Amino acid sequence: MEDKKHGEEQLCTLEKRGNLFFLTLTGAGEHRLNPNLISSLRSALSRLQSDPSASSSSALITAAQGKFFSSGFDLDWAQSSEPRLQLMSSSLRSLVHDLICLPMPTIAAVTGHASAAGMMLALSHDYVVMRRDRGFLYMSEMDIGLVVTNWFMVLMRSKIGDPRARREAVMRAAKLTAEDGVRMGIVDSAHDGAEATVAAAVELGEALVARKWDGHVYGGNLRVVLREVLEAVGYDEAVEEVADKARSKL
Repeated sequence: MEDKKHGEEQLCTLEKRGNLFFLTLTGAGEHRLNPNLISSLRSALSRLQSDPSASSSSALITAAQGKFFSSGFDLDWAQSSEPRLQLMSSSLRSLVHDLICLPMPTIAAVTGHASAAGMMLALSHDYVVMRRDRGFLYMSEMDIGLVVTNWFMVLMRSKIGDPRARREAVMRAAKLTAEDGVRMGIVDSAHDGAEATVAAAVELGEALVARKWDGHVYGGNLRVVLREVLEAVGYDEAVEEVADKARSKL
């Protein structure tokens, strides 16, 4: 199963190798999350969901080409108009929902920088493995003058148990290496180089597949475990802020 759809192959590909699915953000760019890239990723996940074997002991590995996993939201595109910001926010929340609701374990192989919404994309996976010699996890909101969204924090609380680690990531905008991430409980393992990181994701994926879990049961349990996250991504803060401003003028 390989993604060959016209207009999407420059953004991402989906390939199946045995019981593992590989979702790859393609190209040497920053993989900024705008509606085009997010739509391409959601389309790939939809095709994965429709594969008859998807719920039968499978796993998904998400990786990216180049030096970036994802630099986060495409703010230059979004900040030109309020509807664009709302569309981008809504699209990413839908993508996170899709990832959480897959009937299989998911692994992010972070081989480059993952910033802000790009870090949220990584944390939306069940496991994170990361390259130790290049790249960092970086919540940039403090440095660029933005208030972090509520659903970002709900997701972070579900994945990062230590409040001191969350403070370091969010309130100090620390650029966290793979080894920092392992120490803080954000990253499952650190590896030397991109190939070793992807290989570690494959090894983990094969170990999970070997458990022969029913995908529907796995997905059902994950929806219970991450219920608060799913509820949070169902609330559009950007739209609500616009509504609040309108109500304040009445």
